[in-house]
Amino acid sequence: MIHHRTEAHTAFITLDNPPANTWTPEDLRTLEKLVVELDTDRSVYAAVITGAGEKFFSAGADLKKFASDKALARHFIACFGAAFEALMNARFVTIAAINGYAMGGGLECCLACDLRIAESHAQMALPEPSVGLLPGGCGTQNLPALVGEGWAKRMILANERVDAATALRIGLVEEVAEKGQGLARAAALAERVATLSPRAVEYCKGLIHNGRNAVPRRAGLALERERFMDLFDHSDQQEGVTAFLEKRPPAWRND
Repeated sequence: MIHHRTEAHTAFITLDNPPANTWTPEDLRTLEKLVVELDTDRSVYAAVITGAGEKFFSAGADLKKFASDKALARHFIACFGAAFEALMNARFVTIAAINGYAMGGGLECCLACDLRIAESHAQMALPEPSVGLLPGGCGTQNLPALVGEGWAKRMILANERVDAATALRIGLVEEVAEKGQGLARAAALAERVATLSPRAVEYCKGLIHNGRNAVPRRAGLALERERFMDLFDHSDQQEGVTAFLEKRPPAWRND
């Protein structure tokens, strides 16, 4: 089950499927639909996703849901792809608060987010080849982009599990928090996002993703300048500059 609430400019999304917060196709469709809905709500600037409880962010797919049934497996992996691509492509900033084990599809959800904060006891892995499968929720593409080919191969091809300290060292997460503090740290980061121009952040996120999407550098640089000028078509550009000159916090309209 997926729970969500919105406070100020931040949406909080919780995967609550005890005992290990495993994903079901229904949960994945719910997540995809929710992200699409939040994307249309211009008052949402960031979203934090976490798992219920203290032990699991998510243990990944519920293998019992498809086992050796190829048709069900096709449906399941399509749901994974659609949900996590929606997360990757969201207009707003997405932050994973990794409050425990993030395994398989659980870690792939985190990889689909823009930023990741792991609690000190968290463990992360993509162990799908150990059960005759592969990370089909964008994991083989997103992990090497974050940690490089070598560590991606260690985690996927050699089934190496990493702890929070190692994840920080290799660039898999951006911060390690004390146990029980991951959600608060992610919320604080979301509050920092809310101090920035939402449209400028939206454009920056798209430009940063150009490398992931194999956009040629020359085209990416040209688009960067184009997006810079596009900001002048919206009132927040003038508000941001004026607020800076008047030494006051900006009042973003996000129009």
